[in-house]
Amino acid sequence: MFSQILTVFAVATAAAAWATTTTAPPPVTTPSSPQCCDSVVSSTSTAAAAVAALVGIDLTGLDVPIGLSCSPITVVGNNCAGTNVTCDAPEEEWDNLIAINCITIVL
Repeated sequence: MFSQILTVFAVATAAAAWATTTTAPPPVTTPSSPQCCDSVVSSTSTAAAAVAALVGIDLTGLDVPIGLSCSPITVVGNNCAGTNVTCDAPEEEWDNLIAINCITIVL
């Protein structure tokens, strides 16, 4: 009985901690950061929600393209095997996993 109560307490504590670590959706601005992303999906997709949860972002209320597994494009003529996009500048703590408001570009 005690172990069941302890398990319920541990799960509830973890759920509460996870719920308090997510942040509000980032503001959508004019994209200005060239990125090479493995894929671009809708912010309402389960893939975007899963990656956003990993870095503590709440995408609720956003309906913009999201770049997944992105890296900055620093040189024209890059060797991007994914999709060339320009996005809102991603936050450093997102560790290149996600970029917000990505629009496809041609270099």
